[in-house]
Amino acid sequence: MAMFLCCAAALSAQEWQPLFNGKNLNGWKKVNGKAEYRVQDGAIVGVSKMNTPNSFLATKKSYGDFILEFEFKIDDGLNSGVQLRSESKKEYEKGRVHGYQFEIDPSDRAWTGGIYDEARRGWLYPLTQNPAAKSAFRKGEWNKARIEAIGNTIATWVNGVPCANVWDDCTPSGFIALQVHAISDASQEGKTVCWKDIRICTTDVERYLTARKAPEVNAIANTLSPTEQKEGWKLLWDGKSSEGWRGARLDHFPKKGWKMEDGILKVLKSGGAEAANGGDIVTTKQYRNFILKVDFKITKGANSGIKYFVSPSMNKGEGSAIGCEFQVLDDERHPDAKLGVKGNRKLGSLYDLIPAPAEKPFVMSAFNTAMIVVKGNHVEHWLNGVKLLEYERNNQMWNALVAYSKYKNWPNFGNWERGNILLQDHGDEVWYKNVKIKELP
Repeated sequence: MAMFLCCAAALSAQEWQPLFNGKNLNGWKKVNGKAEYRVQDGAIVGVSKMNTPNSFLATKKSYGDFILEFEFKIDDGLNSGVQLRSESKKEYEKGRVHGYQFEIDPSDRAWTGGIYDEARRGWLYPLTQNPAAKSAFRKGEWNKARIEAIGNTIATWVNGVPCANVWDDCTPSGFIALQVHAISDASQEGKTVCWKDIRICTTDVERYLTARKAPEVNAIANTLSPTEQKEGWKLLWDGKSSEGWRGARLDHFPKKGWKMEDGILKVLKSGGAEAANGGDIVTTKQYRNFILKVDFKITKGANSGIKYFVSPSMNKGEGSAIGCEFQVLDDERHPDAKLGVKGNRKLGSLYDLIPAPAEKPFVMSAFNTAMIVVKGNHVEHWLNGVKLLEYERNNQMWNALVAYSKYKNWPNFGNWERGNILLQDHGDEVWYKNVKIKELP
């Protein structure tokens, strides 16, 4: 009982400041679009409007480290959000609001509480990263949000459920803003999103942090967050040098065909031939049990791949080094997508062996995250937080599958205990970054 009373006293000592007085919009200003904001029954009501861009009601003050709480309710069919550490500057797209956004999403996608980077990088933390949080939002009701922004960490909760957790350093401070999203359907005009009980704590915020957070996503390119370091993650590419890599058929990194620029490792376009320019690159170290994450971006019509259990010395002729492959491909434009069996050469597939689902979370114009999990003979392919496929190797079924593939003539294919990690040169431009690995027992 004494401990409970001490905790209660500590919480009650937290200094909250209201951002909204419940009566008028003093301390706020409208930015960008022309949607209506009004005060009604102690709440701020945003009203959707046709023929206007995204509208924002922004605080006149900026905030850096803080804990923000508010309640919100939204009509079905709309989309909204709350900006934090955001800016509107003349030199950035003529004053367009940009920065972190707490997502409000009543659609069947159910990403409320996710973190979006408005007018900048797009999704930092869709709830594919944390599916358990998709049920936290209650349609047609008031919901309670909590956002903790301290240093490089931005974490969110909806109705007490941990939703998102991002490690990022893009904008250390900025205004808070309430969004009324642009609409293109006249039937959505006049629908509303409401906010009330908006309060912020900016004093001794580290004393009041919530212990239970969502799994973390590191949005700082080619780095390891303190959490990742504690969990045992290692960078496979440091973002600037060829350390830890060599050509698959070389004792050094290729002198052509690859380029390191602005923290991105690029396979250069060279006519679409397989391993005919700079050639594939492989890690200098071999791996057995691991979780591998690689961010990739595909140019139009491009083909590449992320291979594992690679044996660089096995194929001494033309073509790529031999190993299991997470296919990286523009399914819409590259002819390889129509080859193979039942789509087993499409993006995310175990190339020429097991197809990925036809529907998968992929954005052509952005970086996407491939994840490969290997635990003994069990292997999984993931894309942007969604599991695409899993399989068991070193068994009769696996050997039969290989026997009907292009790998049938390679001895013991896919059954090797360990191997190199490979990024493929298939003669098309593909970008890679955030290549990191966590070795498992």
